[in-house]
Amino acid sequence: MTIDFHTHCFPDKIAERALLKLSYISGGLKYHTNGTIGGLKKSMEKENVDASVVLSIATNEHQMRSVNDFAASINNDHDIFAFGSVFPAAKDAIYELERIKALGLKGVKFHPEYQGFYVDDERMKPIYKKISQLGLITVFHSGVDYGFASPFHCMPENMQNALKWFDSPVVAAHWGGLSCSERVIKLLCGQDLYIDTSFGYGQLPRASAMEIIDKHGIDKMLFATDSPWHTASLERRFLNTLELTNSEMQAVCCGNAKKLLGI
Repeated sequence: MTIDFHTHCFPDKIAERALLKLSYISGGLKYHTNGTIGGLKKSMEKENVDASVVLSIATNEHQMRSVNDFAASINNDHDIFAFGSVFPAAKDAIYELERIKALGLKGVKFHPEYQGFYVDDERMKPIYKKISQLGLITVFHSGVDYGFASPFHCMPENMQNALKWFDSPVVAAHWGGLSCSERVIKLLCGQDLYIDTSFGYGQLPRASAMEIIDKHGIDKMLFATDSPWHTASLERRFLNTLELTNSEMQAVCCGNAKKLLGI
């Protein structure tokens, strides 16, 4: 069984436009689905993925309700586990977190570059505390982002600082921080958080991946792709070089995610 803990899709009417824009600002990244929920499910079937966590982002205050309504519309707690999102500066962000919980969504996604905040800003503390109170999972885009220039808002040191405000699970995407593996190893390995393996193929040195797993622990690793930007077959190809045992591979590809999602 394979659970992909990091995927994206969009409402059908905006999917093509969204993919073209995101690909352009990220330097022409190739996408592997058409960006719709139907395209994601078609990819899942082709790539032998049994379930996907779909992560959406509210990039402004006015998007929050529609983003979370879309997440609820595709969520089925079977093969699609859709997470919601809040815009941190929104005056009703706390209320929207309560609505996310009421909609039956299991978590929230933050992308500090698109949302314009540092993850360890003191102003985030009430939001994180509310997330913890509701028992939601939090996924952060971590490290650099090809669509933006530095400074980046969720580097390992920022993530390390923010963890003290959480009492519910936190996931640092992209092997704990895209393009900053040395700081991940130094600052995040061994901390109380999960690390997903999205966008590792062709980006992360094999030796760094092996050291992250060794120092962080196999039980805190989550298989992920960042679909539509990478595919499960690409990420499996990378994982297959990391000298994992069958039981370790099973834990990364589905066991840890099943426990985290409560399935």
